[in-house]
Amino acid sequence: MSVEKVLIVDDEESIRNQLKWGLADEFEVVCAANAAEARRLLREQRPSLVTLDVALSPPGAPQDEGLLLLDEIVDQHPLAKVVMVTGNESRENALLAIRRGAVDWYAKPIELAELKMILRRALHIRRIEEASPEPASGRKRYHRLVGESLAIRKVFSLVQRVAPTDATVLILGENGTGKELVAHAIHQASSHREGPFVPINCGAIPETLLESELFGHERGSFTDAHRMREGKLEVAAGGTVFLDEIGEIPTPVQVKLLRFLQDHKVERIGGREAQRVDVRVVAATNHDLKSAMAAGTFREDLFYRLSVVTVQVPPLRERGDDTRLLAEYFLEFYSRHHKRRIKGFTQSGLRAIQAHPWPGNVRELENRVQRAVILAQDAYLRPEDLELGEGAAETPRTLQDARDTAERSLIEDALVRNAGNITRAARDIDVSRPTFHDLLRKHGLDAGRFRHPDAPSPDEADEDS
Repeated sequence: MSVEKVLIVDDEESIRNQLKWGLADEFEVVCAANAAEARRLLREQRPSLVTLDVALSPPGAPQDEGLLLLDEIVDQHPLAKVVMVTGNESRENALLAIRRGAVDWYAKPIELAELKMILRRALHIRRIEEASPEPASGRKRYHRLVGESLAIRKVFSLVQRVAPTDATVLILGENGTGKELVAHAIHQASSHREGPFVPINCGAIPETLLESELFGHERGSFTDAHRMREGKLEVAAGGTVFLDEIGEIPTPVQVKLLRFLQDHKVERIGGREAQRVDVRVVAATNHDLKSAMAAGTFREDLFYRLSVVTVQVPPLRERGDDTRLLAEYFLEFYSRHHKRRIKGFTQSGLRAIQAHPWPGNVRELENRVQRAVILAQDAYLRPEDLELGEGAAETPRTLQDARDTAERSLIEDALVRNAGNITRAARDIDVSRPTFHDLLRKHGLDAGRFRHPDAPSPDEADEDS
């Protein structure tokens, strides 16, 4: 039985030496002192497990270098299981890392027996995922795709099955659903992952230039062709070319693309010899190509060449609770990116997010959350921060429903005004603390979601002064 490989990423040489010696009886150990070295070893060695220092910050590196590297590993090496290493003073970062895809964490000073147990458990998770034809049931991210609804999990599963093949893939979906992210996931999970990923927006390039952009040209082949230029299909050799808005390609270029898909040979404009290019083609569109075929604007034979496998990306309105999951993911990402101390959404903010139809899909949600993070004046985002009207609740069917709705709104407003302090919020609406706790349980509310970053701990916050 082969020995599993562990990558140790730590900027302390003593830690690297200790782990290399202490784990050698059970694992093959490779070590990296910085993120750049870790990236190289991830590509070359393909370790099953990674231990990663949260505080990885050699001179000149960002303070959150460890977390940034974790994001890369989760995106680009999803089967590699990451265990975070932390000092006692940075456990909060370790818990943040778990939410971002690490499988576990442990604190320094290192206890080898405990670490080996954690690594064995992480390896067990990896083997289950390798053996399963479906993504793990609890997975909320697959490469750069985020979600856990049945609709998006079907996409995860299809990508997982088609990526190792050489099949051409056609991705269908509305604007803003994440078609390019699906294409990138196919690339990262394929045998072409070490090559480039080259996206081309076919609808954004003038018809007269598109053929040259795709296939390249020889010097002097037309006016202004002052030098030879490789097309994007050649540039993407060994990798994947992503043809976005494939329905916008004019008929003459469709003919040449069809020929390329048949023999994988590129002939530049003005050239005399065709060159074979090893490149995978993934295409996408939000157009109805079958209607375009009926209208004679899209070739039927090209459609069937492109759609060996078709992936339908669901709109956000069909993804249920993924809307909230994505909103929280974007809030965490942009709070860190813009260095804002935004802790979450108010309940009315979450209701507004759930009620909005999201015609612009995930892209619209991402843009609204990013703008709100930048401009918000409080620690929790409200409907007005997102430029959304508060999600209107269903019209109460009974007098009791109306009372419950008004009661919940009153409690939320008190928590917002008092930054999650239960004692002050109870006093604000003239009830006792035990009664307020009962009301929180009744309506499923968590006072902690309303606390500001610099607020006291929950125990301190709830003590009467």
